[in-house]
Amino acid sequence: MNGRVVADRYELATLLGQGGMGQVWTAYDRRLDRRVAVKLLRPDRMAIPSDGGDGVDDLRRRFVRECRVTAQVDHRGLVTVHDAGSDGDDLYLIMQYVEGADLADHLAEHDPYPWQWAVCVAAQLCAVLSAVHAVPIVHRDLKPRNVMIRPDGSVTVLDLGVAAVLDTDTTRLTHTGSPIGSPAYMAPEQAMGGAVGPYTDLYALGVLMHELLIGDVPFVGSTALGVLHRHLYEPPVPVRQARPEVPEALETLVLRLLAKDPQHRPADAQEVYQALVPLLPYAAAAPGVAATGPMDPTRPFLRPHAPWPDRPGPPSAAVPSAPPAAPARSDVAAAVDEVKRLLDQGWITQAVDILGAILPSAAAEHGELSPVVRSLRKQYAVTLMDDGQYRRALPELRRLADEYAAESGPEALRNSLQFRYEAAQCLEQLGEAAQALVEYRTLLPYFEQYAATDPATPLEIRRRTGHLLLSLGDRPAAHDMLARLLFDAERLHGPHHPFPEEIRRTLHWLGQVRG
Repeated sequence: MNGRVVADRYELATLLGQGGMGQVWTAYDRRLDRRVAVKLLRPDRMAIPSDGGDGVDDLRRRFVRECRVTAQVDHRGLVTVHDAGSDGDDLYLIMQYVEGADLADHLAEHDPYPWQWAVCVAAQLCAVLSAVHAVPIVHRDLKPRNVMIRPDGSVTVLDLGVAAVLDTDTTRLTHTGSPIGSPAYMAPEQAMGGAVGPYTDLYALGVLMHELLIGDVPFVGSTALGVLHRHLYEPPVPVRQARPEVPEALETLVLRLLAKDPQHRPADAQEVYQALVPLLPYAAAAPGVAATGPMDPTRPFLRPHAPWPDRPGPPSAAVPSAPPAAPARSDVAAAVDEVKRLLDQGWITQAVDILGAILPSAAAEHGELSPVVRSLRKQYAVTLMDDGQYRRALPELRRLADEYAAESGPEALRNSLQFRYEAAQCLEQLGEAAQALVEYRTLLPYFEQYAATDPATPLEIRRRTGHLLLSLGDRPAAHDMLARLLFDAERLHGPHHPFPEEIRRTLHWLGQVRG
């Protein structure tokens, strides 16, 4: 199925997950050359509506209508919906691609989950639910798989509105024999097929918080109906019986959220948030405390509005977006052909992911220093720069420069200098003006040695140096550099060439040259 194009626009790339009623893929938006997430749903595997509609066709119409409504909800904690419709036998939902991990995987990687993290996740979810319920919309399927933790620790909720389409009659089974919704997180009134409301999502929030604190949902069973029965009739086990370090106020809140009667739960998400406020970490209360690393949910509270990361680490440590699964060794040649095709059509983002994925396979097959791998690495670095991904391109360019520097001969030296020059351009684009300036000044004498065959590059390095001096506030040095450059540029290109004209405009702006 890999390679299928949905709605003549979205090319499926990597399967992220699947269930009884559909699949989730990473994909590429051919029109805008960006990565997106695609959810495919199969109406023939769902329960047919019993509200007088005409079966699958009515379900399709309601799906698109619901997606339009939910797409209008504007909140930073909700995934952005780009498109929705039907393609063949499938309903499709095109969403923003969100980096990070879903909450279920995050919990599995951090067991036991710090109770402070659970509080921060719940507080962010309350903010989302408050905005959603104000519309009013009920999520109906809040669970860890529908919550993403981004690298900066912020929380994003997925699948808003999808459950509303599927959940026409919760007690009915789909055509595959599975109940609609997620029994482990289903409120008693939802399990009984009664009216749902914001209080239904609050119950699911209580289940989710219990799971984060204990490591498991409050009610389990061998069958879906068995789980629903326990939701209806059994009290949950207080979390402090398993985790005594959990604050009593947090345990009390979870038990209130898990009340069988909606009237006994908190009135709304705002009330839940207010109950969580005393338990939230704050930088003012703990000076010098910093979030521990990527996907730390306390970070939005300890470092509100701070950029991520605070101090960019070495470029080689930069974590790229998750690429598609690497192809098998025998597929390397085919992948190279596919990259050429994508670049010819201008789909740079997709080409970048494929190149990043095939490099390990190519290195294993041919060797790290083989001509094949070196050629791929060059193309990868160049394509990253074309895509504006300078932080990811920088370590690749530096690696290539070092590899060529270790070899002998004038051609190897020239290649090493060229990759150092491109790395300096990345530093400039990343705002590392001082580092880029040092690199340009170091490189200039070497490139001036090749001026007989390449006179343009030394002039371009001098132009970039002048602009960097300006950005660093050294206007006299910038003027001297650019004035001398103007003379040499006019000798090479003539006075009316765009290059000297651009320098002349800069000098004019500096107030040093008139006319």
